Amino acid sequence: MLTTIIAVIIVLGGLIFFHELGHFAVARALGMGVSTFSLGFGPKILKYKRGKTEYALSLVPLGGYVALVGESDEADIPEGFSKEESFALRPAWQRLLVVAAGPTANIVLAWLLCWGLAFGWGTPVLLPQVGAVTENSPAARAGLRPGDRILSVDGQTVESWEAMSDAIARSDGRPMRLEVERVGPGAAVQPPPDADGRRGQDLTANDRLALELTAERATRKTIFGENETAWLIGVRAAGSVATHPESFWNAASAGADQTWRMVSLTWQSFVKLAERVVPLDQVGGPIMIAQMVGEQAHQGLAGLLALTALISVNLGILNLLPIPILDGGQVVFCLLEILFRRPVNRKVQEYAMRVGLALLIGLMLLATFNDVWRLLKS
Repeated sequence: MLTTIIAVIIVLGGLIFFHELGHFAVARALGMGVSTFSLGFGPKILKYKRGKTEYALSLVPLGGYVALVGESDEADIPEGFSKEESFALRPAWQRLLVVAAGPTANIVLAWLLCWGLAFGWGTPVLLPQVGAVTENSPAARAGLRPGDRILSVDGQTVESWEAMSDAIARSDGRPMRLEVERVGPGAAVQPPPDADGRRGQDLTANDRLALELTAERATRKTIFGENETAWLIGVRAAGSVATHPESFWNAASAGADQTWRMVSLTWQSFVKLAERVVPLDQVGGPIMIAQMVGEQAHQGLAGLLALTALISVNLGILNLLPIPILDGGQVVFCLLEILFRRPVNRKVQEYAMRVGLALLIGLMLLATFNDVWRLLKS
């Protein structure tokens, strides 16, 4: 229990700190005044002042904030600050940079974590090893068996399940030649007959064989539960994973690739949620996050860092949604001001903020309800 509590505090505190640090760093770089940098909301537990800025640790740990001079009222300039440091009086493009810096910092943090994981633990790769073969499928008719490892497709070496799937998809229904290593244990087996109806020598474990087959157009489920058609041969992955060590700079590239995949998947998840493809009961909140962090903390550092990267991406994308009370809504206001060369009407902004706040509260209540309901069912 103590390990879980410590892990949750470190992970969530680190994510919030990095997010607010993004806002803070860009604001200061542009010469804007920052009166308060706080982790948490509500009454301040600890605080100290350095320069013009007060740094604080507040009671409610569900977030944090950077109080910019003139942010809420352009006429309100605290003592010790000048009018030139006011956020509200700066050009829209500067305000846009400050607002977008928080979510961007979360994406950068995810990349740094993925970089560290790739360098320290290597890049995990799902191997193209067959776990199951569908009856009467092209793979079954060609003689593929569970345990077989696919080495190449039409002469193209495949080192991952993804690369194998992509090669099969590119076949577009044309006959393919697969080089297969029979790595599973068992008695000798006979390869399928050749074009003349003759059979070759019996194959034993760890032998290689060439198989010819043609993928069929079939329906499968996506990660979001939707049906899609694709060229398939009727096999499922065995789940075997290999770890490829990476050099320092190759790890940076591998980390960037992994971060982009998480960004793309997270964005699609929000879109599918809005389209009601993903049911609302899948939305999770702080309780679910704490449970996941606790589980990974007990399983090892690598898993905990990977989960932290994923949560950081989710936090960044969530804050970029065009909901007025979030960073994304402020980005939209700044873009409209740049486009039309005048600020969005203040009353419109205030009304939009109320609507955004209601949406955010509703989302938090939904997530909390789902978390509690999952706990009661478990």
